[in-house]
Amino acid sequence: AGEGSGPMPGDGAGPPAAERVLFPPTFSVSEIKNKQRRHFMFLRWKQQQRKEKLALKKKRRKEREALGDKAPPKAVPKTIENQRVYDETTVDPNDEEVAFDEATDEFAPYFNRQTVPKILITTSDRPRGRTVRFCEQLATVIPNSHVFYRRGLALKRIIPQCIARDFTDLIVINEDRKIPNGLVLSHLPDGPTAHFRMSSVRLRKEIKRKFLEPTEHVPEVILNNFTTRLGHSIGRMFAALFPHDPQFIGRQVATFHNQRDYIFFRFHRYIFKSEKKVGIQELGPRFTLKLRSLQKGTFDSKFGEYEWIHKRREMDTSRRKFHL
Repeated sequence: AGEGSGPMPGDGAGPPAAERVLFPPTFSVSEIKNKQRRHFMFLRWKQQQRKEKLALKKKRRKEREALGDKAPPKAVPKTIENQRVYDETTVDPNDEEVAFDEATDEFAPYFNRQTVPKILITTSDRPRGRTVRFCEQLATVIPNSHVFYRRGLALKRIIPQCIARDFTDLIVINEDRKIPNGLVLSHLPDGPTAHFRMSSVRLRKEIKRKFLEPTEHVPEVILNNFTTRLGHSIGRMFAALFPHDPQFIGRQVATFHNQRDYIFFRFHRYIFKSEKKVGIQELGPRFTLKLRSLQKGTFDSKFGEYEWIHKRREMDTSRRKFHL
């Protein structure tokens, strides 16, 4: 063989030749007409890819062990997150303008401990069983929240009644085909109002767990990766749903984790296994949110003024550009 013939079988550079010839470089699963055969060959191809990746990983680990202290630093893998396109609205914690906006926005009374959150959770008109159970479980997560099942009552009539009864926020859970698919969060009395698309809803009975129900202790709130001005506003809306002073004795945590503009909600309890080891138990429910719009003032579908609207064709031109 010449110099460009590549490694020989059995020299540790890859899988044996008998396995490599099964799928030549020009192999394409889509060319197989039979559906079952195409699926079978795709699974075999994926299995071969995993074997080659594992063999390469073992080879690199052995090389690093042989070099010891002289081994080069590990390469940082490229991900969509660390290759994110820079956003000009990214919040600087030391920015005086941001500090002034926080001191004067609609959520300032909450962060100054002048108001205590009081939440009304309602549904779309005539909700089905799954949506009802989800609202009931959400009410056990958010302290001082009350569930109201409306039947034909318009939101424009509900909002004045909420304000008169000193509610600070209104949460509306919408559904489609008996499945919760949307969430509207309106801060009272002057807004703003955020519209979210909801997906991946899991109730407590659908989560593998073997422990007691959540307690009535006020949970801690963790907000991750809300870095832009828009994300900062959304994070403050979520924070304003929970009392400002958590009860750490309850060991309960509500997490809003933003990743690629998808907001993942999880509700956990800390378990101290020893002085050094800590575990977590998921209490549920869990769901995922995607921001669709942010509206000034309270809910107004016809004449509302929008601060931000998600326009897929204009905004989603790059997979590495995020808005929150």
